[in-house]
Amino acid sequence: MAAYPAPQTYRPAIVGSRYMAATGHALATAAAVRILEGGGNATDAGVAAGLCINVLQPDMTNLGGVAPIILYNAREGAVRTISGLGSWPAATDPEYFARECGGAIPVGVRRCVMPAAADAWLTALGRYGTLPLAEVAAPAIALAEGGFAAYNFLCQNIADEAEGLARWPSSAAVFLPGGRPPHPGERFVQADLGRTLRMLVEAEAGAGGGGREAAIRAARDRFYRGDIAERIAAFHAEQGSWLTLDDLGAFSVEIESPVSVRYRGYDVLGCRPWCQGPTALEALSILEGYDLAAHGQGSPEALHLILEALKAAFADRERFYGDPRFVDVPIDGLLHPEYAAAWRDRIDPRRASSGMPEAGDPWRYGGGGLATAAVAAPRAFDAPVEPDTSFLCVVDEWGNTFAATPSDGGGASPIIPGLGFIVSGRGVQSWLDPAHPSAIAPGKRPRLTPNPGLIMRDGRVFAPYGTPGLDVQPQAMVQLVVNMIDFGMEPQAAIEAPRVASFSFPASTHPHPYQPGLVRTESRIPAETLAELERLGHRVERWPDWAAQAGALCTVVADPGRGFLTGAADPRRMAYAMGW
Repeated sequence: MAAYPAPQTYRPAIVGSRYMAATGHALATAAAVRILEGGGNATDAGVAAGLCINVLQPDMTNLGGVAPIILYNAREGAVRTISGLGSWPAATDPEYFARECGGAIPVGVRRCVMPAAADAWLTALGRYGTLPLAEVAAPAIALAEGGFAAYNFLCQNIADEAEGLARWPSSAAVFLPGGRPPHPGERFVQADLGRTLRMLVEAEAGAGGGGREAAIRAARDRFYRGDIAERIAAFHAEQGSWLTLDDLGAFSVEIESPVSVRYRGYDVLGCRPWCQGPTALEALSILEGYDLAAHGQGSPEALHLILEALKAAFADRERFYGDPRFVDVPIDGLLHPEYAAAWRDRIDPRRASSGMPEAGDPWRYGGGGLATAAVAAPRAFDAPVEPDTSFLCVVDEWGNTFAATPSDGGGASPIIPGLGFIVSGRGVQSWLDPAHPSAIAPGKRPRLTPNPGLIMRDGRVFAPYGTPGLDVQPQAMVQLVVNMIDFGMEPQAAIEAPRVASFSFPASTHPHPYQPGLVRTESRIPAETLAELERLGHRVERWPDWAAQAGALCTVVADPGRGFLTGAADPRRMAYAMGW
């Protein structure tokens, strides 16, 4: 009699035939399912989930924050990205932080860039969705106005930031009701945020003729040019911000084609270098030249090669990435197979680089352009980073696919009274060094860490994927891809496998700490494996067995041959998958 052993995972495989959603919170996933059951497509469901994530995870995301998106539209047969990232205001003084803040970029309105998530959600919905905003926003409005049960991760993050949140009465009113952080199980209400979402729905309803897309555009205009924009600008002016009503009116997100690499017969796609999206792609391009499967999943040899490929990609990220509207980024060269081969010639399979290696010369492989000016050598030091970011992805029965990485927790800048959201504090991921490709400049976007990804095979969607985790994001994403493609692991097992992460490069978030040679590893990795990594020259520090800092991956994997979709979600946080 055949034996069918139980899967060795903490979450079961979630398999459906019609649709699948996986997001950073179970209620957001449930909202996506409601929209799909109501006839909506993946974009309708993804935007509904994203708005719910802005409500359910205000410690990590925000309606006025960032929300980069990658999607596949089956009607067009094309992958598109939506930038979902704000730019510095026109009046920004790049010298201010060095002159007035001692070289720091403190929390508050002076680090704020344009609020982009609202535009990203509404642009995606108008262009690629099918349902009205009123229907798509209904679950988020219900959660904001009626509240939801506060959960441990949210409560801990608020408690950790309580002192900072208390400095702003408008933020304290939301995050510290009754003068203290919420306790798990208490009802967490955001009435002002619910009211703002209703204002957008009212604008849609009052748009008159012109069709669904024009009505959604009216909601967008109320946020960026109407009374919502006026309240944002007035409050920020009171607080000493550079942001103005003219800045808001001139801002818009960008719809673009993605960048991609070929990896073992799959096309792996990501957002352009206004974010760190190409980092995972470059690392995979390097890794394609190694026979990882021969080494075995979780082996010290495989982990060493993964870490060294990531360090190479991070070295290039540090040297070349910046807002492409301001910086000539050699992206074609960075992702060229021959450039990956040049990196493999530099990587020692028997010895770890002691710090961040020197960047390569991608101009030779991409053509054109001038070498970016040299930046100062990084200084080694450690510093705390701020928790933020979530992730969501949806695949529908027609093959449409939507993935987004919303971010910007509520502690970065004050909540706008009466509106219930903050303006993105993502300026903290810019550099004060004017020679750096991601230096602060008026109208320029910081180099963003959130970066959703998509894997295609033979022109069809294989899997959207992504995670929170700042600079760990591309590292967790690479390990998921390798686990599924090289090692043949099922999606849930591939997510749950213990992870490693390098910190041997300047972090994206100011003050950009740099810890040469440091690798953090989950403690489930066998001691003998860690000892071998140390023998190879890695400086190993242990995380707990299941570390939230290691990311919280979600994915939906399509099996067109059998007609199934498999959803997987990371137990390291509160992510959840559902489908039918």
